[in-house]
Amino acid sequence: MKTLVLAEKPSVGRDIARVLHCQQKSDGYIEGKDYVVTWGLGHLVELQDPEGYDKKYKEWKAEDLPIMPEKLLTVVIGQTSKQYRRVQTLLGRNDVKDVVIATDAGREGELVARWILQKAGCRKPCRRLWISSVTDRAIREGFANLKDAKEYENLFRAAVSRAEADWLVGINATRALTCKYNAQLSCGRVQTPTLAMIAKREEEIRRFQPQTYYTLTAEAQVRSSGGSTGAGVKSTGGASGGPVIRFQWRDGASGSYRTFAKDRADSVKQALQNGTLIITRVEKKKKKTYAPLLYDLTELQRDGSRRFGYSAKETLNIMQRLYENHKVLTYPRTDSRYLTSDIVPTLKERIDSCGVGPYKAIAAKVKNKNFTGSLPFVNNAKVSDHHAIIPTEEVPELSHMTIDERRIYDLVVRRFLAVLYPPFEYEETVLTAECAGEKIELAARGKTVLSSGWKDAYGEITEDGEEQEEDLREQILPAVAQGQRLSVRSVTCKEGKTKPPARFQEATLLSAMENPVRYMESGDRSRAKTLTETGGLGTVATRADIIDKLFGSFLMEKRGQEIYLTAKGRQLLQLVPEDLKKPEMTADWEMKLARIASGDIRRDKFMKEIRSYTLELLQEIQTQEGTYRHENMTNKKCPNCGKRLLAVNGKNAKLLVCQDRNCGYRETVSRTSNARCPVCHKRMEMSGSGADATFFCACGYRERLEKFKERRKKEGAGVTKRDVAAYMKKQQKEAAEPVNNAFAAALAGIQLDEKRK
Repeated sequence: MKTLVLAEKPSVGRDIARVLHCQQKSDGYIEGKDYVVTWGLGHLVELQDPEGYDKKYKEWKAEDLPIMPEKLLTVVIGQTSKQYRRVQTLLGRNDVKDVVIATDAGREGELVARWILQKAGCRKPCRRLWISSVTDRAIREGFANLKDAKEYENLFRAAVSRAEADWLVGINATRALTCKYNAQLSCGRVQTPTLAMIAKREEEIRRFQPQTYYTLTAEAQVRSSGGSTGAGVKSTGGASGGPVIRFQWRDGASGSYRTFAKDRADSVKQALQNGTLIITRVEKKKKKTYAPLLYDLTELQRDGSRRFGYSAKETLNIMQRLYENHKVLTYPRTDSRYLTSDIVPTLKERIDSCGVGPYKAIAAKVKNKNFTGSLPFVNNAKVSDHHAIIPTEEVPELSHMTIDERRIYDLVVRRFLAVLYPPFEYEETVLTAECAGEKIELAARGKTVLSSGWKDAYGEITEDGEEQEEDLREQILPAVAQGQRLSVRSVTCKEGKTKPPARFQEATLLSAMENPVRYMESGDRSRAKTLTETGGLGTVATRADIIDKLFGSFLMEKRGQEIYLTAKGRQLLQLVPEDLKKPEMTADWEMKLARIASGDIRRDKFMKEIRSYTLELLQEIQTQEGTYRHENMTNKKCPNCGKRLLAVNGKNAKLLVCQDRNCGYRETVSRTSNARCPVCHKRMEMSGSGADATFFCACGYRERLEKFKERRKKEGAGVTKRDVAAYMKKQQKEAAEPVNNAFAAALAGIQLDEKRK
């Protein structure tokens, strides 16, 4: 008799099969003497769509709401049905006596397995493998300490409650809004608060009133006495006299390096001119900073966006290839920046594997390090489902990677090696001075590097380190003593204006979703704590899809790297119920779900509240006074139905789409290409197709495709016919994709009743 092991993903299944000595590979599973290891492809089962309960729900009608089946049913996902049938067959085998659930150690991992087992009608004994990493040691120890699956029943109940609550609220509220206003208006517990955060930032920018401020810099010369200016210090003095120190005026009352009073700035400048400064304090402190923590997915997506302009989805897709195809990085969808203690024995092997090519020298410095004692990046308590993203024991074939894969791999490897280095150490010197005869305080700061430490892992590549105050910039300071006098050589008064908050980019939006506490209106500490502990809005695995959905639904758009709300997005936020716009809703749900998981409250009590809340939402939507108006109407008529087309900006394209959802016509006006403008070097857009294809740039430059190919060929970087054919094929494929991505599938074939047209 054998034990069936059900993993969540093929890669994890293969790791478990290797440890359990299963070597007979088959389609969808690996078998051994005592075990059969199979897997899902993520979810194999999901909640059934409304039309699965009644065919009438295919047509969206307000009078059919609410859609609230007494019992929510599950259905096998069509795209992965082949693997589900394989798992179902294995579960039914006579020689399989029991099951080990080996999906991710968390609420959603429990849901993946239990839905599969329920759908397959499995009643065989079940045990649970609960591990946070998939090293050989962790797997062996996990199988030596398997738990009875009944211990995780409450966790499963919490997971089902979350899924059903999102279904009931999302399906009903989206259909109610769409039917009432005859427009594709989707809302949900995560996407709507995300949109509201962007709206709030735009409102802050709109209301911002710039203020003029003034800063004063005094250059003071150290009177030459033939003394040393300090090790490695270059004199900044002129042809005569000693070195010069740049001091910044500081308001003694507020401690600020700026003032908003012009007369105050003028009086200080006048007092300082041709005056004498007296050093009142010389502070020297030895400081150290440790390397930034290892990457989780959100932090990696932020750096991918900030450094290379990648979208969150692009970074995730690149990571997925490095994980699944190249097998050189660990599981990407993690929310932890720490490792577990069982990973420590594998560090040397990982250093050896990634210490090739450009990383050979920096890896050699930590290759023989003894990793014992307390390590700042190891914390079992801060790892839930998966540890931080680090290199695997697989030696990379760097030449087989694309430029995008090399970039992301480089980020992860350097961050991994950096945490193994000692801290960056330096001596900071802060000088405080006063103007003789005046109560005017000035300050200057300098830094002497004692040990570059972890910064060696980055070489010439800049990496964010310790934040420093913008107004007190570092400089090389000469040796001075308390009481020493300096002659003021010049005083500069600079005028500046305060800046509004920056618009969201994908990197900063990911940060806001991860920590949405500042966007809460209630100020409730328990809710804020819950949001912080549960990872904010969405999960590391879903945030990229949520952002893409908001772009795909034309609720927000990109201008350069900045994100703007569209007219559609602004109107949706005016029409959607207030509760759905607040992060507090997620906090409230998570608090109750945690109590279900701990057995403190019953699942049916929570679901009863959700059903009542759904009815309240519908009542609010159906009775509210509001209108929806297309503000992006063009004069061009739809060739199918004759209605005027809407001009919309997709994430990487400009399109015309029919205003009638039932028609569904769309055409691509232009798409952003990778071709660079020869004048301003920005990415050009491409309009037309075939012989009429034309590149054009915002600076006014235009070029036909044929001319473009000729120019590139002369430059030695010609575009081959195969390249052009592949590019055009990609353009056509993208043009044929649904406008609203996943949301379009939900709206496909929907017909509103004639009364509402």
